[in-house]
Amino acid sequence: MESDLITGRVPDKFRGSENHWIGLTKRYRVLAYSKERVDPEELTTYEDLTDEKWMGKIAVRSSDNTYNQSLMASIIANSNQDEATKWAKGVVSNFCRSPKGNDRDQVKEVAAGRADIAIINTYYLGKLLNSENQAEVDAGNAVGLVFPNYEDRGAHVNISGAGVCTNAPNKENAVKLIEYLLSDEVQAMYSAANYEYPVVEGVESSELLQSWGTFKEDDLPLEEIGKLNSTAIAVFAASGWE
Repeated sequence: MESDLITGRVPDKFRGSENHWIGLTKRYRVLAYSKERVDPEELTTYEDLTDEKWMGKIAVRSSDNTYNQSLMASIIANSNQDEATKWAKGVVSNFCRSPKGNDRDQVKEVAAGRADIAIINTYYLGKLLNSENQAEVDAGNAVGLVFPNYEDRGAHVNISGAGVCTNAPNKENAVKLIEYLLSDEVQAMYSAANYEYPVVEGVESSELLQSWGTFKEDDLPLEEIGKLNSTAIAVFAASGWE
């Protein structure tokens, strides 16, 4: 995509090096904890998840999920494969049950008392809190959020993104659409409608997202994380993370 507007509004770490893809919004991989049973001061980093005090208390979806694969890739990038495998084995030993379901299901495990901590993307909590199902709203209200590693590298970031196919018949209009999606107005609208954070700096997130507080985000370029995806899958296999 050749567009000064796009390259000017999307930070480098949320774009491919050749601008084949760009991020539109951000969602963070965070820790949802039971407000009743967990002191968030005891849960400040991803590394804390390996502590034996959380044995049988962590709910998470399966290793074939792209959100978990990108989180694992970031763990590898910030340490190394051996340390990431050790971390993964520690987390697996603290599972409350075999991984299954989506991120909302992990929060429901916490709300039901079958887990104390869930690893989720932020926007899933927004969906629960704004559900038409009161049981889902109650589940969302039962948890608080920790944006991990705020004193060092920061919380891992996932994105929703866009690109233009090589054989697209209307490339110029496709680029214009992406430029429109990066406007301040649409970025704010996107944040409010889907509970995601604007990728464009300076655009305010929705009131709900602001209520979750300020935090630090990992500065790793997503392209570098993508290069480690196959290694992340190997780490999952070695650690027994189903």
